[in-house]
Amino acid sequence: MTQSKHQARSRARDIAASEPRPFAAPESLEDWLEVLSSSCSELAPLLERPEVEQRRLGYYHTLREIAQQPLTWPLTARFMVDRRAEIEAVVNPPARRSASVLLTGSGSSYHAAECLALPLQAALGLPMLAIPAGLLLTHAHALLAMDRPALLVSIARSGDSPESSAAIEALLEGGFDCRHLILTCNREGRLATVYGDRPEVVPIVLDGRTNDRSLVMTSSFTNMVLAGRLLGLLRSPALYEDTAARLSAVAREVLRRHLDPLACAARGEFGSALFLGTGPRFGAAREAALKMVEMSAGRVTCSAFPYLELRHGPMSAVRDDTLIVAFLASNPRTRAYEVDLLDELDRKRLGARKVIVGGNIPERLLSPDDVAVDCAGAATLEDDDLPIVDAVVGQVLGCFRCLHLGLRPDAPSPAGIINRVVGSFTIHR
Repeated sequence: MTQSKHQARSRARDIAASEPRPFAAPESLEDWLEVLSSSCSELAPLLERPEVEQRRLGYYHTLREIAQQPLTWPLTARFMVDRRAEIEAVVNPPARRSASVLLTGSGSSYHAAECLALPLQAALGLPMLAIPAGLLLTHAHALLAMDRPALLVSIARSGDSPESSAAIEALLEGGFDCRHLILTCNREGRLATVYGDRPEVVPIVLDGRTNDRSLVMTSSFTNMVLAGRLLGLLRSPALYEDTAARLSAVAREVLRRHLDPLACAARGEFGSALFLGTGPRFGAAREAALKMVEMSAGRVTCSAFPYLELRHGPMSAVRDDTLIVAFLASNPRTRAYEVDLLDELDRKRLGARKVIVGGNIPERLLSPDDVAVDCAGAATLEDDDLPIVDAVVGQVLGCFRCLHLGLRPDAPSPAGIINRVVGSFTIHR
């Protein structure tokens, strides 16, 4: 571990001196939904319908899985701390330090890996690479050296996607010196059940409530990102749990205060959407773009870029009907670059409207039709921690766009083009 004790103590002092959390969530999901319904006019009529009607209209699971996230994060943090010794043994085994770490997954799980790579590299002092699981099937020998120890962190909601298990098997059977940490939400899945007797494999299965029933990943995504963050805070469990509690408080306020304006923005006249983020929050931008594509059944063309990449060609694709969703950094230097880019978009009159997400959003960045998701309490958190709050915003936008288009959020692909778990395909050995 390279994270200094001084840094951890300094941040703990900052947290202790910060404002108290403004709202304490009820422990029951149904109680929490009542709180949200009373403050969100967009949500109330959806939840007032009988359960059978909500299921018929296809939003029963998705709404609950988005809403439950702030309640699940502290539980996931406590669970991960309880498994800390087991995780430490595979991450930092005595006299066998890894030369590199690969974080892998498919689809949303890959974007979870992208959210984690930079924070974990900074904390562990190891080369850290986020890669799609399929790349291990085609380029394992380019990614891993046969004679150098490595750690593979596999992230998967169901653990049943063909490439998820095939990637692990390729390394186990290929003679690589590789240990495996599996983060999954499905106790019945292949990743959770097949490899547990291998000494070099440690499966960690999160609470069953995080195993989303909806086609799209929502609470599975954020809980697996939060679970992965422990790898960089193994020596600071109290800080890790406190961070989870603060993230929960921020997300609760985002849902209570900003769900209505986000739902309104999701009904706007836009045919494309651009998501912007820097560092680990670029992973959240990629995930938010995927949510909009999935939930609109591809009817909204989406892209995601780091702010500073937009000038290198992609800006030419920002049209008059483009919704711009900007995840605004807390770090002052990073934010300065991002604000410059948003100012440039305004000067060039690009995009239909903006949704800006962050703490203490400058008023001058906002045009009359823009939406400011001002995250109260975000100032006490780092950009490394905020991707899961960004993801919640992306989920709300995607869900209400889906409803606006007359689709079913629980199963938004009417032709069955995509499914909750990718179907089997040939694995070439």
